[in-house]
Amino acid sequence: MREFRMRKLAEIDDVSTLQQVASHLEKTTVRLSKENAKLKAEIARLRGRDVDPQMELELLKEQLAAMQRALYGSSSERRPQEAPAPRPVQPRTGHGPKPQPDLPIEIVTHTLSETERTCEVCGRLMVEMGEQAEESEEITVVGVEYKLVTHRRQKYRCRCNEAVKTAPAPAKLIPGGRYSVDFAVQVAEQKYLDHMPLERQARAMGRAGLDVDSQTLWDQIDALARHLEPTYRALLDKALEADVVYADETQWPLVEGKKVSKWWTWCVVSEDIASYRILSSRSKASAAAMLGGFRGVVLTDGYVAYKDLERDGPRDKIPVAYCWAHVRRKYLEAEDAYPELSDYAVKRIRELYEVEWAARKEADTSAEPRAALLEARGKLRAERSKAIIEELFKWAQEHAAGVLPASKMGKAIAYMLKLGKGLKRFLDDPRIPLDNNAAERALRGVVVGRKNHYGSRSKRGTEVAALFYTLLETAKLSQVDARVYVRDAALAAIESPGAVTLPSDLG
Repeated sequence: MREFRMRKLAEIDDVSTLQQVASHLEKTTVRLSKENAKLKAEIARLRGRDVDPQMELELLKEQLAAMQRALYGSSSERRPQEAPAPRPVQPRTGHGPKPQPDLPIEIVTHTLSETERTCEVCGRLMVEMGEQAEESEEITVVGVEYKLVTHRRQKYRCRCNEAVKTAPAPAKLIPGGRYSVDFAVQVAEQKYLDHMPLERQARAMGRAGLDVDSQTLWDQIDALARHLEPTYRALLDKALEADVVYADETQWPLVEGKKVSKWWTWCVVSEDIASYRILSSRSKASAAAMLGGFRGVVLTDGYVAYKDLERDGPRDKIPVAYCWAHVRRKYLEAEDAYPELSDYAVKRIRELYEVEWAARKEADTSAEPRAALLEARGKLRAERSKAIIEELFKWAQEHAAGVLPASKMGKAIAYMLKLGKGLKRFLDDPRIPLDNNAAERALRGVVVGRKNHYGSRSKRGTEVAALFYTLLETAKLSQVDARVYVRDAALAAIESPGAVTLPSDLG
């Protein structure tokens, strides 16, 4: 295998050679796993702990299974569900074309020329069959067109020669600027909603006849963001007015020249607002900055920064609830080495979700929807979820000593027990959902954008990104047209500096 050490795997295109490399890596991994297990066991003995050799063997099997799964397995968390009751077989009709109610309709009539209408039987001229025709649909594209619009502002004078008036000018993004508000909104939408870097946008515009560079595009969205600052701050504040918010964070690179810094996108989500700030750290101080003034319950994963906020004094204390989807994920990671234990825990967690689904079905439709759902949740959680939780935590405490703490099952059980108070908080508060998936969904666009345009190039870039992610993702949550929302908010702010536009303000 000496010849492989000088070559990168990406440079090897021979299948036989790759197989040899994979075999060598697997043997090396197994050997190192054995040595690692022995060292961990020896450390445990030196600390005065009794270590069962069978537990050491299980840990080794787990490490090998994890390696094989990483190489060959699926990363999906989905698992086959129990077979539902059989349903009567319905004839398959096919999905058919999707309806397109938002597309404009254009009718194109195809006719035959006079020579083509000659009857091949008798030679006479054929005539139209009234309104009869064959019809079919096709979806096409009308290319983006850029125009250079000249605005002529007519002047008027009085015959007394004492007064002159000029027609008002359209709203300008930048005083004396050449690009419209609509142009800047499109650039922002393509960058932060469709994840197209400015360089790529500039090249596409060049193909359509517009000669522009990425710096000019940045100048337009920077100016647009300055008009939208009051709306952005208002959305941050309004998200924190909710009783319960979801919180999460993900990495965001700041690339200044050759220096790359790891910043963090913090996300707080309510039912209809997704708010973001990009900060230089993942510390408790950053969490406090994002949640400053919040007095409700934060639903999040087990990250320590949120736990620290809960430990603060009674005046600033923020109750934290923890995500059951994260607990489930931990047990799924351990299923290769501990299939029975993993299956038990995952099934109990599924039962918690079944209670939630039942609550939605049992909610009184004649009452106010949210109040009815909360009432049904509270009732069913007391009747069913509480018993499931007690059984699951009792099971975890009984099996904690039977697995090595360093194993994935040991870590999964320890994770759940450590966060027990926050994981049980939903039992006493029907407003608290079971998981933090809303925040993870809200960060998907940020993650895709990070991969496409590699973060930001300046601190101002992080501020602009956070602003547009907030407005655009909030528009999606509120089910309003993102481009229309940003455009209307910008025009209102240009006309009345400092004006705030919320999605609910759109007619």
